[in-house]
This record gives sequence, C-alpha cells and structure tokens, in this order.
Amino acid sequence: RRAAMATAQLADYVDRIVQIITNDGRVIVGKLKGYDQTTNVILDESHERVFAADAGVEQVILGLYIVRGDNIAVLGEIDEETDSKLDLTTMQAEPLGPVVH
Repeated sequence: RRAAMATAQLADYVDRIVQIITNDGRVIVGKLKGYDQTTNVILDESHERVFAADAGVEQVILGLYIVRGDNIAVLGEIDEETDSKLDLTTMQAEPLGPVVH
C-alpha cells in the first residue's frame, strides 16, 4: 500500500524537472516522463551532477534514463528559475556517500 501511495504522488511530477538522489549518492536531474508501480522512473533530457571538494560541479549528459525504484533515496521537484541562477562551475561540495540502512 505504501508503494501505491508513493507512485500516486509521482503523478504530480510528470513532465516536470526533478532531482533524484540515489542510494549510492548519485545526483540525477531530468524531466520525469513516466514511472511504474515499483517506482522505477523514466527521465528525459537528464544529466548527472558530479560534486567534488576541489572543483566545480561536472554535468554528465545521460539523455533518456531509467532509475530503478529500489535505488531512489530521494526524489523532488526542482525550481527551474532558482536552478538556472546557480553557477555550478564554481560550486564545490563533498560527494554524497551511500545511504546506510
């Protein structure tokens, strides 16, 4: 039942830009195009943001991309206006570690 509630809430994000943090600490941004009952998601125009403590954020183009539901730690909508104002080339941060259960 919990999974059914989660997938129903994803309907609000279809065709919007979302950010996913995976269980292994990856940060993936893209347009949510679809999902299924196990919360597998399909992103279009996606890219991975790779953070480093000594360099700006590297954006790796992924294009059309599927993320398995059991690998998603957090999914949320991106405010496109705010995101477009970020200078990722100067932003430095330690990469996220894996999720520990």
